[in-house]
Amino acid sequence: MKIIKPITNWLENRACVPTYSGWVLAAIAICFFGAAVNTMAGWLYAISGVNVALLTIAAILPPRSLVGLTVTRRPLQPVSTGDELAVELEIHNHTKQSVSLVQIEDILPFVLGKPIKQAIDIINSKDSYRWVYYQPTQSRGIYRWHTVELASGAPLGLFRSRRQRHCEATAIVYPTVLPLTTCPLVDEMGQEESKKGDSRHRPLQTATSGLVRSLRPYRLGDPTRLIHWRTSARYGELRVRELEIVTGGQEIIIAIDTAGIWEEKNFEQAVITAASLYFYTQRIGIPVQLWTASTGLVKGDRVVLEILAATTFQEEASPQEKQNYPLIWLTQNFLTLSSLPQGSRWILWENNNLAEQKSGVVNRDYPGIVVQSESELQSQLQKPLQAL
Repeated sequence: MKIIKPITNWLENRACVPTYSGWVLAAIAICFFGAAVNTMAGWLYAISGVNVALLTIAAILPPRSLVGLTVTRRPLQPVSTGDELAVELEIHNHTKQSVSLVQIEDILPFVLGKPIKQAIDIINSKDSYRWVYYQPTQSRGIYRWHTVELASGAPLGLFRSRRQRHCEATAIVYPTVLPLTTCPLVDEMGQEESKKGDSRHRPLQTATSGLVRSLRPYRLGDPTRLIHWRTSARYGELRVRELEIVTGGQEIIIAIDTAGIWEEKNFEQAVITAASLYFYTQRIGIPVQLWTASTGLVKGDRVVLEILAATTFQEEASPQEKQNYPLIWLTQNFLTLSSLPQGSRWILWENNNLAEQKSGVVNRDYPGIVVQSESELQSQLQKPLQAL
Protein backbone atom coordinates (compact mmCIF):
# COMPACT_ATOMS: atom_id res chain seq x y z
CA MET A 1 0.00 0.00 0.00
CA LYS A 2 2.89 2.40 0.75
CA ILE A 3 4.16 1.92 -2.80
CA ILE A 4 0.78 1.99 -4.53
CA LYS A 5 -0.45 5.28 -3.00
CA PRO A 6 2.42 7.49 -4.28
CA ILE A 7 2.04 5.95 -7.74
CA THR A 8 -1.72 6.60 -7.68
CA ASN A 9 -1.18 10.23 -6.61
CA TRP A 10 1.42 10.73 -9.32
CA LEU A 11 -0.92 9.36 -12.01
CA GLU A 12 -3.90 11.33 -10.70
CA ASN A 13 -1.95 14.62 -10.83
CA ARG A 14 -0.48 14.01 -14.30
CA ALA A 15 -3.07 11.89 -16.08
CA CYS A 16 -5.96 10.09 -14.36
CA VAL A 17 -6.72 6.98 -12.32
CA PRO A 18 -9.73 4.66 -12.39
CA THR A 19 -12.37 4.99 -9.70
CA TYR A 20 -13.97 1.95 -8.09
CA SER A 21 -16.64 1.82 -10.81
CA GLY A 22 -13.90 2.18 -13.44
CA TRP A 23 -12.08 -0.85 -12.09
CA VAL A 24 -15.32 -2.82 -12.07
CA LEU A 25 -16.08 -1.91 -15.68
CA ALA A 26 -12.52 -2.77 -16.71
CA ALA A 27 -12.85 -6.19 -15.05
CA ILE A 28 -16.17 -6.77 -16.84
CA ALA A 29 -14.59 -5.83 -20.18
CA ILE A 30 -11.76 -8.29 -19.59
CA CYS A 31 -14.21 -11.05 -18.66
CA PHE A 32 -16.30 -10.46 -21.81
CA PHE A 33 -13.15 -10.42 -23.93
CA GLY A 34 -12.00 -13.71 -22.41
CA ALA A 35 -15.39 -15.27 -23.00
CA ALA A 36 -15.34 -14.01 -26.60
CA VAL A 37 -11.92 -15.58 -27.21
CA ASN A 38 -13.16 -18.93 -25.86
CA THR A 39 -16.52 -18.97 -27.67
CA MET A 40 -15.64 -16.87 -30.73
CA ALA A 41 -19.03 -15.12 -30.27
CA GLY A 42 -19.13 -11.77 -32.03
CA TRP A 43 -21.60 -10.17 -29.62
CA LEU A 44 -19.20 -10.78 -26.75
CA TYR A 45 -16.47 -8.97 -28.69
CA ALA A 46 -18.92 -6.10 -29.26
CA ILE A 47 -19.77 -5.78 -25.56
CA SER A 48 -16.10 -5.89 -24.63
CA GLY A 49 -15.31 -3.25 -27.26
CA VAL A 50 -18.08 -0.92 -26.03
CA ASN A 51 -16.77 -1.19 -22.48
CA VAL A 52 -13.22 -0.36 -23.64
CA ALA A 53 -14.54 2.62 -25.61
CA LEU A 54 -16.39 3.94 -22.54
CA LEU A 55 -13.26 3.54 -20.45
CA THR A 56 -11.17 5.39 -23.05
CA ILE A 57 -13.60 8.32 -23.25
CA ALA A 58 -13.88 8.44 -19.44
CA ALA A 59 -10.08 8.57 -19.16
CA ILE A 60 -9.65 11.41 -21.70
CA LEU A 61 -12.39 13.85 -20.67
CA PRO A 62 -11.58 14.61 -16.95
CA PRO A 63 -8.03 15.92 -17.60
CA ARG A 64 -9.27 17.96 -20.57
CA SER A 65 -12.01 19.59 -18.50
CA LEU A 66 -9.42 20.92 -16.03
CA VAL A 67 -6.98 22.36 -18.57
CA GLY A 68 -8.74 25.69 -19.06
CA LEU A 69 -9.47 26.40 -15.39
CA THR A 70 -7.47 28.96 -13.40
CA VAL A 71 -7.81 30.05 -9.77
CA THR A 72 -7.27 33.49 -8.26
CA ARG A 73 -7.49 34.47 -4.61
CA ARG A 74 -8.52 37.74 -3.01
CA PRO A 75 -6.18 39.13 -0.29
CA LEU A 76 -7.12 37.93 3.20
CA GLN A 77 -7.97 40.56 5.79
CA PRO A 78 -6.23 40.18 9.17
CA VAL A 79 -8.38 38.96 12.06
CA SER A 80 -7.97 38.52 15.80
CA THR A 81 -7.67 35.17 17.52
CA GLY A 82 -11.05 33.45 17.70
CA ASP A 83 -12.49 35.30 14.69
CA GLU A 84 -13.10 33.70 11.30
CA LEU A 85 -10.94 34.23 8.23
CA ALA A 86 -12.96 35.11 5.14
CA VAL A 87 -11.31 33.19 2.28
CA GLU A 88 -12.47 34.08 -1.24
CA LEU A 89 -11.42 32.33 -4.46
CA GLU A 90 -12.54 32.66 -8.07
CA ILE A 91 -12.35 29.77 -10.54
CA HIS A 92 -12.24 31.02 -14.13
CA ASN A 93 -13.24 28.94 -17.17
CA HIS A 94 -11.30 30.24 -20.19
CA THR A 95 -12.52 27.56 -22.60
CA LYS A 96 -15.37 27.74 -25.11
CA GLN A 97 -17.26 24.92 -23.40
CA SER A 98 -18.96 24.64 -20.02
CA VAL A 99 -17.20 22.63 -17.33
CA SER A 100 -19.31 20.59 -14.92
CA LEU A 101 -18.86 18.50 -11.80
CA VAL A 102 -15.60 19.98 -10.55
CA GLN A 103 -14.32 19.79 -6.98
CA ILE A 104 -12.00 22.46 -5.59
CA GLU A 105 -9.89 21.87 -2.47
CA ASP A 106 -7.97 24.57 -0.62
CA ILE A 107 -4.94 22.96 1.04
CA LEU A 108 -4.65 24.80 4.37
CA PRO A 109 -1.62 24.43 6.65
CA PHE A 110 -2.34 21.70 9.21
CA VAL A 111 -1.92 24.13 12.13
CA LEU A 112 -4.79 26.22 10.76
CA GLY A 113 -7.20 23.43 9.84
CA LYS A 114 -8.01 20.57 7.49
CA PRO A 115 -8.29 21.12 3.71
CA ILE A 116 -11.62 22.65 2.69
CA LYS A 117 -13.54 21.16 -0.25
CA GLN A 118 -16.32 22.56 -2.42
CA ALA A 119 -18.25 20.87 -5.25
CA ILE A 120 -19.12 22.99 -8.29
CA ASP A 121 -22.02 21.91 -10.51
CA ILE A 122 -21.13 23.94 -13.60
CA ILE A 123 -18.96 26.83 -14.77
CA ASN A 124 -20.17 28.31 -18.03
CA SER A 125 -17.88 29.20 -20.91
CA LYS A 126 -15.83 32.37 -20.32
CA ASP A 127 -17.40 32.66 -16.87
CA SER A 128 -16.17 32.28 -13.30
CA TYR A 129 -17.34 30.75 -10.05
CA ARG A 130 -16.90 32.66 -6.78
CA TRP A 131 -16.30 30.57 -3.66
CA VAL A 132 -16.23 32.10 -0.18
CA TYR A 133 -15.75 30.14 3.01
CA TYR A 134 -14.99 31.07 6.62
CA GLN A 135 -12.19 29.38 8.52
CA PRO A 136 -12.16 29.60 12.36
CA THR A 137 -8.89 30.59 14.04
CA GLN A 138 -7.70 29.32 17.39
CA SER A 139 -4.24 30.80 17.81
CA ARG A 140 -2.28 33.83 16.64
CA GLY A 141 0.23 33.53 13.85
CA ILE A 142 1.04 34.26 10.23
CA TYR A 143 -0.14 31.38 8.08
CA ARG A 144 0.94 30.83 4.48
CA TRP A 145 -0.18 28.26 1.93
CA HIS A 146 0.22 28.00 -1.81
CA THR A 147 -1.81 25.16 -3.29
CA VAL A 148 -5.36 24.73 -4.55
CA GLU A 149 -6.40 21.44 -6.14
CA LEU A 150 -9.02 20.95 -8.84
CA ALA A 151 -10.47 17.47 -9.38
CA SER A 152 -13.00 16.03 -11.80
CA GLY A 153 -14.45 12.68 -12.85
CA ALA A 154 -16.93 14.10 -15.36
CA PRO A 155 -18.85 13.01 -17.28
CA LEU A 156 -18.97 9.27 -16.48
CA GLY A 157 -17.19 9.09 -13.13
CA LEU A 158 -15.09 6.10 -14.21
CA PHE A 159 -11.76 7.97 -13.97
CA ARG A 160 -10.64 10.80 -11.69
CA SER A 161 -8.10 13.48 -12.52
CA ARG A 162 -6.59 16.10 -10.25
CA ARG A 163 -4.53 19.22 -10.99
CA GLN A 164 -2.78 21.63 -8.66
CA ARG A 165 -2.87 25.39 -9.07
CA HIS A 166 -0.37 27.73 -7.41
CA CYS A 167 -2.40 30.26 -5.46
CA GLU A 168 -0.55 32.01 -2.62
CA ALA A 169 -2.32 33.01 0.57
CA THR A 170 -1.11 34.84 3.68
CA ALA A 171 -3.41 34.96 6.70
CA ILE A 172 -2.47 37.12 9.69
CA VAL A 173 -4.15 36.27 12.99
CA TYR A 174 -3.54 38.97 15.59
CA PRO A 175 -3.29 38.19 19.31
CA THR A 176 -6.25 39.02 21.54
CA VAL A 177 -6.32 42.58 22.92
CA LEU A 178 -7.89 42.68 26.38
CA PRO A 179 -10.22 45.65 27.04
CA LEU A 180 -8.39 47.08 30.04
CA THR A 181 -10.27 49.86 31.88
CA THR A 182 -7.34 50.59 34.19
CA CYS A 183 -3.78 49.34 34.54
CA PRO A 184 -1.70 50.44 37.56
CA LEU A 185 1.39 49.13 35.79
CA VAL A 186 1.11 51.95 33.23
CA ASP A 187 -0.75 54.52 35.32
CA GLU A 188 1.84 54.60 38.11
CA MET A 189 4.71 54.96 35.66
CA GLY A 190 3.06 58.17 34.44
CA GLN A 191 2.52 59.39 37.99
CA GLU A 192 6.14 58.72 38.84
CA GLU A 193 7.34 60.74 35.86
CA SER A 194 5.02 63.62 36.76
CA LYS A 195 6.76 64.05 40.11
CA LYS A 196 10.17 64.57 38.55
CA GLY A 197 11.63 67.90 37.44
CA ASP A 198 10.02 71.12 36.27
CA SER A 199 6.61 70.56 34.73
CA ARG A 200 6.89 73.69 32.54
CA HIS A 201 8.98 71.78 30.02
CA ARG A 202 6.86 68.62 30.00
CA PRO A 203 3.84 68.00 27.76
CA LEU A 204 0.44 67.13 29.18
CA GLN A 205 -1.02 63.70 28.41
CA THR A 206 -4.51 62.29 28.86
CA ALA A 207 -4.61 59.67 31.62
CA THR A 208 -6.86 57.84 34.07
CA SER A 209 -5.58 59.70 37.12
CA GLY A 210 -4.22 63.16 37.88
CA LEU A 211 -5.59 66.69 37.44
CA VAL A 212 -9.02 67.27 35.86
CA ARG A 213 -8.54 68.46 32.29
CA SER A 214 -12.16 68.59 31.05
CA LEU A 215 -15.51 66.79 31.12
CA ARG A 216 -16.78 64.74 28.20
CA PRO A 217 -19.70 62.34 27.51
CA TYR A 218 -19.31 58.81 28.86
CA ARG A 219 -17.96 56.22 26.41
CA LEU A 220 -18.29 52.46 26.72
CA GLY A 221 -15.33 51.10 28.69
CA ASP A 222 -14.65 54.25 30.73
CA PRO A 223 -13.99 53.54 34.44
CA THR A 224 -17.05 54.38 36.56
CA ARG A 225 -14.78 56.05 39.12
CA LEU A 226 -14.17 58.85 36.60
CA ILE A 227 -17.87 59.74 36.28
CA HIS A 228 -18.62 63.27 37.54
CA TRP A 229 -21.99 62.65 39.13
CA ARG A 230 -22.94 66.28 39.86
CA THR A 231 -22.40 67.36 36.24
CA SER A 232 -24.07 64.18 34.98
CA ALA A 233 -27.19 65.03 37.00
CA ARG A 234 -27.22 68.56 35.60
CA TYR A 235 -27.00 67.49 31.94
CA GLY A 236 -29.13 64.35 32.28
CA GLU A 237 -26.40 62.12 30.83
CA LEU A 238 -23.20 60.61 32.17
CA ARG A 239 -20.17 62.90 32.07
CA VAL A 240 -16.63 61.63 32.61
CA ARG A 241 -13.64 63.51 33.94
CA GLU A 242 -10.83 63.66 31.39
CA LEU A 243 -7.63 63.75 33.43
CA GLU A 244 -4.09 64.70 32.65
CA ILE A 245 -0.68 63.85 34.02
CA VAL A 246 2.68 65.42 33.37
CA THR A 247 5.25 63.18 31.70
CA GLY A 248 8.82 63.65 30.63
CA GLY A 249 8.03 63.30 26.94
CA GLN A 250 9.76 59.93 26.95
CA GLU A 251 8.15 56.85 25.53
CA ILE A 252 7.23 53.80 27.55
CA ILE A 253 8.69 50.64 26.06
CA ILE A 254 6.79 47.38 26.36
CA ALA A 255 9.45 44.71 26.02
CA ILE A 256 9.01 40.95 25.75
CA ASP A 257 11.90 38.67 26.63
CA THR A 258 11.61 36.80 23.32
CA ALA A 259 15.24 35.69 23.51
CA GLY A 260 14.58 33.73 26.69
CA ILE A 261 13.12 30.30 27.33
CA TRP A 262 9.38 30.13 27.97
CA GLU A 263 6.64 27.66 28.60
CA GLU A 264 4.29 27.76 25.61
CA LYS A 265 1.20 28.76 27.59
CA ASN A 266 3.04 31.53 29.45
CA PHE A 267 4.48 32.97 26.25
CA GLU A 268 1.06 33.17 24.61
CA GLN A 269 -0.21 35.08 27.65
CA ALA A 270 2.80 37.40 27.43
CA VAL A 271 1.98 38.24 23.80
CA ILE A 272 -1.65 38.99 24.73
CA THR A 273 -0.40 41.14 27.60
CA ALA A 274 1.98 43.09 25.35
CA ALA A 275 -0.79 43.83 22.84
CA SER A 276 -3.22 44.87 25.59
CA LEU A 277 -0.71 47.15 27.35
CA TYR A 278 0.38 48.74 24.08
CA PHE A 279 -3.12 49.80 23.09
CA TYR A 280 -4.07 50.79 26.64
CA THR A 281 -1.01 53.03 26.92
CA GLN A 282 -1.72 54.51 23.51
CA ARG A 283 -5.36 55.13 24.42
CA ILE A 284 -4.49 57.20 27.50
CA GLY A 285 -2.12 59.35 25.44
CA ILE A 286 1.33 58.18 26.56
CA PRO A 287 3.87 57.54 23.76
CA VAL A 288 4.65 53.83 23.59
CA GLN A 289 6.81 51.42 21.60
CA LEU A 290 7.21 47.65 21.47
CA TRP A 291 10.51 45.82 21.78
CA THR A 292 11.32 42.22 20.89
CA ALA A 293 14.72 40.60 20.59
CA SER A 294 14.55 40.11 16.83
CA THR A 295 12.95 43.41 15.76
CA GLY A 296 14.15 45.96 18.28
CA LEU A 297 11.93 49.01 18.84
CA VAL A 298 8.83 49.36 16.66
CA LYS A 299 5.59 51.34 16.77
CA GLY A 300 2.40 51.67 14.77
CA ASP A 301 -0.77 49.68 15.34
CA ARG A 302 -0.53 47.39 12.32
CA VAL A 303 3.21 46.84 12.60
CA VAL A 304 2.98 45.98 16.30
CA LEU A 305 0.11 43.55 15.77
CA GLU A 306 1.89 41.80 12.91
CA ILE A 307 5.09 41.44 14.93
CA LEU A 308 3.16 40.07 17.90
CA ALA A 309 1.35 37.65 15.58
CA ALA A 310 4.65 36.27 14.29
CA THR A 311 6.92 36.41 17.35
CA THR A 312 8.25 33.31 19.09
CA PHE A 313 10.49 32.70 22.08
CA GLN A 314 14.22 31.89 21.88
CA GLU A 315 14.58 34.37 19.02
CA GLU A 316 17.97 35.46 17.82
CA ALA A 317 18.64 38.94 19.15
CA SER A 318 19.11 41.86 16.75
CA PRO A 319 22.00 44.31 17.20
CA GLN A 320 19.56 47.08 18.21
CA GLU A 321 19.52 47.59 21.95
CA LYS A 322 16.68 48.74 24.20
CA GLN A 323 16.85 52.47 24.88
CA ASN A 324 17.40 53.63 28.43
CA TYR A 325 13.71 54.47 28.85
CA PRO A 326 11.38 53.01 31.46
CA LEU A 327 10.43 49.47 30.46
CA ILE A 328 7.51 47.24 31.15
CA TRP A 329 9.48 44.00 31.04
CA LEU A 330 7.57 40.78 30.30
CA THR A 331 9.56 37.70 31.21
CA GLN A 332 9.57 34.24 32.73
CA ASN A 333 13.17 34.55 33.91
CA PHE A 334 13.30 36.12 37.38
CA LEU A 335 17.01 36.94 37.09
CA THR A 336 16.45 39.45 34.26
CA LEU A 337 14.61 41.78 36.67
CA SER A 338 17.87 42.85 38.28
CA SER A 339 19.07 45.02 35.38
CA LEU A 340 16.06 47.11 34.39
CA PRO A 341 16.38 50.88 33.65
CA GLN A 342 15.29 53.43 36.23
CA GLY A 343 11.51 53.64 36.67
CA SER A 344 10.77 50.33 34.99
CA ARG A 345 8.03 47.84 35.82
CA TRP A 346 7.81 44.12 35.19
CA ILE A 347 5.40 41.25 34.67
CA LEU A 348 6.68 37.84 35.69
CA TRP A 349 5.13 34.52 34.75
CA GLU A 350 5.55 31.77 37.29
CA ASN A 351 7.37 28.58 36.36
CA ASN A 352 8.71 25.55 38.15
CA ASN A 353 12.03 27.21 39.02
CA LEU A 354 10.59 30.49 40.32
CA ALA A 355 11.23 29.70 43.99
CA GLU A 356 14.89 28.93 43.26
CA GLN A 357 15.30 32.05 41.14
CA LYS A 358 13.96 34.44 43.77
CA SER A 359 17.03 33.95 45.93
CA GLY A 360 19.23 35.30 43.11
CA VAL A 361 17.45 38.59 42.44
CA VAL A 362 19.55 41.71 42.95
CA ASN A 363 17.25 44.66 42.25
CA ARG A 364 14.04 44.75 44.30
CA ASP A 365 13.27 48.44 43.75
CA TYR A 366 10.74 48.20 40.95
CA PRO A 367 7.27 46.80 41.59
CA GLY A 368 5.39 44.59 39.16
CA ILE A 369 2.95 41.72 38.75
CA VAL A 370 3.45 38.00 39.21
CA VAL A 371 0.98 36.28 36.88
CA GLN A 372 -0.76 33.21 38.27
CA SER A 373 -1.50 30.74 35.47
CA GLU A 374 -4.77 29.57 37.02
CA SER A 375 -6.23 33.11 37.40
CA GLU A 376 -7.82 35.36 34.79
CA LEU A 377 -5.20 37.43 32.99
CA GLN A 378 -7.26 40.62 32.57
CA SER A 379 -8.07 40.94 36.26
CA GLN A 380 -4.41 40.39 37.18
CA LEU A 381 -3.28 43.20 34.87
CA GLN A 382 -5.70 45.57 36.60
CA LYS A 383 -4.67 44.76 40.18
CA PRO A 384 -2.23 46.85 42.30
CA LEU A 385 1.49 46.33 41.88
CA GLN A 386 3.68 44.38 44.26
CA ALA A 387 7.35 44.45 45.16
CA LEU A 388 9.55 41.39 45.55
